[in-house]
Amino acid sequence: MAALRLTSCCMRLATHNASRHAVRGFSASSLRLSAVEGVESVSVIGAGQMGLGIALVAARNAGLPVTLIDSSQASIDKSAAFMAKLLAKDVSKSKITESEADSIKSRITTSTDIASVSTTDFVIEAVPEIVDLKLSIFKQLSEIAKPTAVLATNTSSISITKIAAAAGSAADRVVSTHFMNPVPVQTGVEIISGLQTSQATLSTALALCTAMGKIPSQSADTPGFLANRILMPYINEAVICLESGIGTKEDIDAIMKNGTNVPMGPLTLADFIGLDTCLAIMGVLYRDTGDSKYRPSVLLQRMVDAGWLGKKSGRGFYEYKK
Repeated sequence: MAALRLTSCCMRLATHNASRHAVRGFSASSLRLSAVEGVESVSVIGAGQMGLGIALVAARNAGLPVTLIDSSQASIDKSAAFMAKLLAKDVSKSKITESEADSIKSRITTSTDIASVSTTDFVIEAVPEIVDLKLSIFKQLSEIAKPTAVLATNTSSISITKIAAAAGSAADRVVSTHFMNPVPVQTGVEIISGLQTSQATLSTALALCTAMGKIPSQSADTPGFLANRILMPYINEAVICLESGIGTKEDIDAIMKNGTNVPMGPLTLADFIGLDTCLAIMGVLYRDTGDSKYRPSVLLQRMVDAGWLGKKSGRGFYEYKK
């Protein structure tokens, strides 16, 4: 794979990194970047919370030029405003300088055209957990992306083998880079290979995620992978406790926070993730394993039907100011 040709790009990367280092002052990032063989640009498809976080970390930590792509200009504008707010906050806390913030922003460009990935070395899809949508995107990527580009999905539960199959002849270049939310804060990332994923693709994904400041964990391509196979049944059981009257939402969250030292209770966490996302993942676990222990809570389904999706909608198990 061309993405692994180190000798042909060492001089170019060294020069490129040195000039960026002079502007940014992120020495650790520059050192990590030299290990990502052949990856000189990244595209992120989906300008939601996850997509923006991935783009920001790639630009800030790995120092790479990033194209953030979304079919909605309104979503792009919203993400750009939020990114400016996040960087301004870091400047105010002296985590970065004003010039570094400007440099990070300058490395992120936006587009409403998916064809913008055509010159990118590494593409990361970060759209909602809708199977047909993801399959459609990977079919398009197989036709318009560079023949050497790695095609990654941020799916939290959908089979990588199934997504790779939609990419046809590019199936060996498909891998999952499942980032944890919020991406700028959480250091974990799940790397999942499908049956078709090549070792070269896997190695490139591991190297890029490390350059982005993440600590990769590898998982087999099974429903829910590692993180959500453990996390979502925990959240779902908390919802069942609520709907069964075993405890109030406050007591459920309090006992887990104060009794197990987690930073937030399961119902608060569900609101933060998005109840629609939780429901979708539980649905995948239930359908793909056929095991009744993964049956989504009736209350969870009702709340999604009501449009109470959590923090992003202003109301979930708790109410939030928009």
